[in-house]
Amino acid sequence: MWYNINIVDARHLLEVALPEIPKPELPKVELSPFPKPELPKVELPPLSKPELPKVELPPLTKPELPEIPKPELPKVPELPEFPKPALPKKLEVPEIPKPELPELPEFPEIPKPELPELPELPSFPHLPEFPKPTHSTSNP
Repeated sequence: MWYNINIVDARHLLEVALPEIPKPELPKVELSPFPKPELPKVELPPLSKPELPKVELPPLTKPELPEIPKPELPKVPELPEFPKPALPKKLEVPEIPKPELPELPEFPEIPKPELPELPELPSFPHLPEFPKPTHSTSNP
């Protein structure tokens, strides 16, 4: 009930006509123009370009650098060949013959199983079509 009262009050405020209040007119204020001050013209003497003395520079030369000798690597000393030590007969490994793999036996062919055919499903009964309503179903 309290909620409905607030809605009624708000609608009442919207529908009430307020009296029109005339707007006051303010007089236009005109200001007199300010006088522009006149400044005296200043005349400056013309500037002369200063004359700079010419300076001669000696020609540029590349400085000479002393030659540095390139470092040389020392020669690698040659090592004498050492004889291979003879292995005693006990340590010699005999050659092992490669093993031969046996042949696999022939396997008999297994017949593939055949799946039985699926039975046909019965069809569903046909539902009757109802006429569509001609009036609006959203508004009672």
